[in-house]
Amino acid sequence: MRRYRRIFTIVVDSLGVGALPDAADYGDAGTDTLGHISQQMDEFHIPNLQKLGMANLHPLKQVEPSDRPLGYYSYLSEASIGKDTMTGHWEMMGLYITKPFKTFTEKGFPQELLDELSEKTGRVIIGNKSASGTEILEELAEEEIATGHMIVYTSADSVLQICGNEETFGLEELYRCCEIAREITMKDEWKVGRVIARPYVGRRKGEFKRTSNRHDYALKPYGRTALNVLKDAGLDVISVGKIFDIFDGEGLTQSNKSKSSVHGMEQTIEIAKGDFEGLCYVNLVDFDALWGHRRDVKGYAQELEKFDVKLGELLGLLREDDLLIITADHGNDPTHTGTDHTREKVPFLAYSPSMEGFGKLKDTQTFGVIGATIADNFGLDMPDGTIGSTILNQLK
Repeated sequence: MRRYRRIFTIVVDSLGVGALPDAADYGDAGTDTLGHISQQMDEFHIPNLQKLGMANLHPLKQVEPSDRPLGYYSYLSEASIGKDTMTGHWEMMGLYITKPFKTFTEKGFPQELLDELSEKTGRVIIGNKSASGTEILEELAEEEIATGHMIVYTSADSVLQICGNEETFGLEELYRCCEIAREITMKDEWKVGRVIARPYVGRRKGEFKRTSNRHDYALKPYGRTALNVLKDAGLDVISVGKIFDIFDGEGLTQSNKSKSSVHGMEQTIEIAKGDFEGLCYVNLVDFDALWGHRRDVKGYAQELEKFDVKLGELLGLLREDDLLIITADHGNDPTHTGTDHTREKVPFLAYSPSMEGFGKLKDTQTFGVIGATIADNFGLDMPDGTIGSTILNQLK
């Protein structure tokens, strides 16, 4: 019997809550995204996360634990190897990743990769470093427009990104080059999670703007996930934000692209006002992309406060047979050195208006508990070879 008709799983991208035991192997000893943000802010207002037990789970300087949290909470630890977005999300839905996706943050891409990409696209490559999308355009877009050269760059994520001016480079040409790059980067030693086409407009510095014609060429999940099981059973599997790209559309019935994390919450609120049966799976990327990688503590804190306001609106719409899960996919401690993700445990907050109990659950050694619990709610078996055990019977 299905206990919950609708399940909302919201991933606050990069909201880690303390270093994992193996964090030192990743250069991340002592990291704590949420805790360090709290320590460095004079004020920090997250009343709705407080109601859900966030401060009961993880002590915060400005936020008191709730005497009577609305639901249940625990820490989840990542079993897979790595600390990137795809690994975290894939594990949530049951996949155990033993080989981390390649990142090229420190030195850029190897010359052999660039030579092959240049030969097959017929383009001279410029850039080849880790940079933000706005910075790389200010530095190199005028040269690309003038010469026809191709801007290739990366970030702290497992990505290869190619910029193309929509008027001079052309969208179709940009997509063609990205398709070639995706084929090349299927080799194990160069295997990035995503190749991203980054179109832009403008002709000179100060005028460049990226457009909504971005296209991601992602890897497909290595096996069947909880999403496939839900879809095959005729349930709705609705994505918001980056979820479609992370799973390359596998197991999804509806996709909603978001302009920002606030917009992603607005979309989720509209979905909650309607009707569906199944899962609404949400990724809110701005915490990671705009603030974590840029080591902006204040920006991250303010984004969390904006999220908390929208969270309050969503809580007011939840029905008796709805379940809300809030979690994260990795850390990105803005007080840490460098610009990379951080290897951290993540929060698990679960609430339904029908819950009578509340409190701390046993910590779990895999994110896969999420997918297993969702599948169990709908009376479905997880695919063979997946990880994670259901905790549905603990959410009372």
